Amino acid sequence: MQDSITQIILMIVPILFSLSVHEVSHGLAAYRFGDPTAKLAGRLTLNPIKHIDVIGLAVLFITRMIGWAKPVPVDARYFKNPRQDMLWVALAGPASNMALAVIFAVILKLLAPLLATGFLYPFKIMLEITIMINVGLAIFNLIPIPPLDGGRVMVGILPENMARSWSQIEPYGFVILLVLIFTRTVDLVLMPIIYRIANTLLSI
Repeated sequence: MQDSITQIILMIVPILFSLSVHEVSHGLAAYRFGDPTAKLAGRLTLNPIKHIDVIGLAVLFITRMIGWAKPVPVDARYFKNPRQDMLWVALAGPASNMALAVIFAVILKLLAPLLATGFLYPFKIMLEITIMINVGLAIFNLIPIPPLDGGRVMVGILPENMARSWSQIEPYGFVILLVLIFTRTVDLVLMPIIYRIANTLLSI
């Protein structure tokens, strides 16, 4: 029980930081393509309060690896090439999480001798959690079901007629995701991939 409470405490900062970076990356990418919506909504900030989705946060704490935040608002009408630009906006979130995972893996490698024992050891655990969470967020959000980023990517790469049909899944996407999560389908399919990537990073 005490170990579980300690782990949850150590997860708080990595989770809130990683979710915030994910959403800010979407907003910055959209802003880069001409959409000021996220900026005007005050979402280009690392303040986690602006990004928290209660259900997505709860799922992340329960699974310790997958979840979501409140999506930043994006208005594709500002884009010159809406489908192509939205694809890059969608990829920005998972890409930012993978970049964080690599960065923190390098930091962990460099600081490993200092963090091995003593009062700094919890920071080692926190870095490992940060790597795992970011890999999990990146892979989970690439599931090709709207409204996840992978669904947006599919809409961007499919032929227009198929993309239009695929986007119509979005009203049911949230229910589909919950079914996949709580039937452990996501665990069976994604967890081996997440563990493989995270363990590779942890062993560099």
